[in-house]
Amino acid sequence: QVQLAESGGGLVQPGGSLRLSCAASGNIFSFYVMGWYRQVPGKQRELVGTTNNAAYINYADSFKGRFTISTDSAKNTVYLQMNSLKPEDTAVYYCNGRSVLGGEVWGQGTLVTVSS
Repeated sequence: QVQLAESGGGLVQPGGSLRLSCAASGNIFSFYVMGWYRQVPGKQRELVGTTNNAAYINYADSFKGRFTISTDSAKNTVYLQMNSLKPEDTAVYYCNGRSVLGGEVWGQGTLVTVSS
């Protein structure tokens, strides 16, 4: 089964930017939908946005305008560009893929901390 691995998290100041990567261990198109989620400790995991075969991208309303999802199919990687970051964006960010063979895969998550 193709696995997913996030990277790119870290500490960033308010107003700053960060780009997260989600690298697939195999063909990224083994997933018909890929998504970014985030989870704040003590809260439910929430959807940031999804991309369908790198063709259609949808964002949850809260993230429209500041966050951008893109795909580099040659690198089997999906990115999450985050701009104008706020302290409330502090969370663990997860990548998710829904397999064409059924089931879904989650990455291990990457921590983003927005603080001065």
